[in-house]
Amino acid sequence: MKTNGARVLESLGIPFELRGYEVDPDDLSAITVARKIGMPPEQVFKTLITTGGPGVYLFAVIPGDAEVDFKKLARASGVRKTEMVALKDVQALTGYIRGGVTIFGAKKAFPVYVDETAILFDRISVSAGTRGTQLILNPDEYIRAASAQTADLTKDGPRHTGAEGSDQ
Repeated sequence: MKTNGARVLESLGIPFELRGYEVDPDDLSAITVARKIGMPPEQVFKTLITTGGPGVYLFAVIPGDAEVDFKKLARASGVRKTEMVALKDVQALTGYIRGGVTIFGAKKAFPVYVDETAILFDRISVSAGTRGTQLILNPDEYIRAASAQTADLTKDGPRHTGAEGSDQ
């Protein structure tokens, strides 16, 4: 299945693998996706749409077993404060539904911030732009294709092992 994410990466000549999984609409967590695609949660990155105030939107791409630290994201992006966008606004802003948000082919090219841990891996997984399909690719290639900046974006402390948090 071709997705917007796959089309963008192909157009840039970036190698990737599409990996499908069965979707449970009651559990869209990145931890569950990681289990279903056979990758560790820290390598399966979730794409969150956040706001830094009226008309200011940012993508935060963080490991599936972590929570975004809004103060760290604000510092990295140079805005005073950040917070999650209301779930009801996600599709209108990105063109994607919860559980299928990707930066590739989003309605607008909002700035992208990727947690610095991405570069620790040979491959990471991100949503391909639809529920049930992940893109697996080299993190440096992802960062380049996304025109992203890397920064420490996650809360300190132990990583999550359950389905906590709100994945978009």
